[in-house]
Amino acid sequence: MKLKLKLSEGRMAALIVAICLIIDQVIKLAVKLNMRLYESIHVTDWFYIYFTENPGMAFGMEIFGKIFLTLFRIIAVGCFVYYLYKIRGKGFPRGYIACVALIIAGAAGNIFDCVFYGPLFSESTPYAVSEMVSWGDGYAPLLKGKVVDMFYFPLVEWNWPDWLPFVGGEHFIFFSPIFNFADACISCAVIAVLLFYNKCMNWGLEGPNHAADEKGASK
Repeated sequence: MKLKLKLSEGRMAALIVAICLIIDQVIKLAVKLNMRLYESIHVTDWFYIYFTENPGMAFGMEIFGKIFLTLFRIIAVGCFVYYLYKIRGKGFPRGYIACVALIIAGAAGNIFDCVFYGPLFSESTPYAVSEMVSWGDGYAPLLKGKVVDMFYFPLVEWNWPDWLPFVGGEHFIFFSPIFNFADACISCAVIAVLLFYNKCMNWGLEGPNHAADEKGASK
């Protein structure tokens, strides 16, 4: 007698979010509490653990004010949670639901940094490792914390020939952005949706059957 255990779509999504959040925060805390700012650990020639912090969006992009960005992230996550709640059980592929859960987990992981790291930790500097402090004694107030980044993949690098216009003589690195596990969750999920589940984005909240019925009715 075989025992089949199959999680509901909602529980599967919740489990994905919980696991990814835990992994993300464990990595970030290990880096923040053990490395100085801009310190790097050589893993291979094309992979470094490089500790940096950014106050902006994914991959270190800085846009608009800090509180605006944090509130925007919170609202965006709320919209994705609502969307996930509405589409469960309506015929969407489980892989697509897993991708939505990964996006929620990634966004929530970076929100956690922005909301709580400022009041909870002393400032990371190139000369001192951050420490956990009493609530409110940290380097920034609530909602103004910085996102911890650490994954750096300089896969290929070269110097442009001097005779090239605009970029001549400059050093080029691919891939130069420094990111974290939460960013990776979002990026992988978005790529998977575009490659494998792009049709799902046209189904609205009612799923493939409803979309097919509407298409048939329009003929």
